[in-house]
Amino acid sequence: MSLIRIISVGAVAFALVSSAAIAQQAHTGTITQINRLNNTITIRPTQNGTVGSNSAGSTEEFKVGSGISLEAWHAGDRVSYSASGAEGAKTVTKIDRSSAAQP
Repeated sequence: MSLIRIISVGAVAFALVSSAAIAQQAHTGTITQINRLNNTITIRPTQNGTVGSNSAGSTEEFKVGSGISLEAWHAGDRVSYSASGAEGAKTVTKIDRSSAAQP
C-alpha cells in the first residue's frame, strides 16, 4: 500500500508543479487598453502561425500585480508578459517590452 500511496502523491505533486509552470509561461501581445484607476490592462495576444494572423483576435483583461507600474505603458505597445490565475481572475506578474517591437 505504501508504494501506491507514494506514486499517487508523486503524480499529484507533478500535476500541480506542471500546471503552475504553464500558468507562468511568457506570452507576447499588444496592449489595447489601460485602466490606471482600476489597475487593469487589456492585451491582445499575438497569434502564432500565418493562418488568420491579420484578423483581429480576442483580447484578455488582466489585473496588474503589485510592484508593476502602468505609467510607462501605452495602448499599442508590444509586450511580453507572464500571467497567473484562473479564468476570469488573471493577474499579470511580469511585463516587458517585446523584442519583436524593436525595429
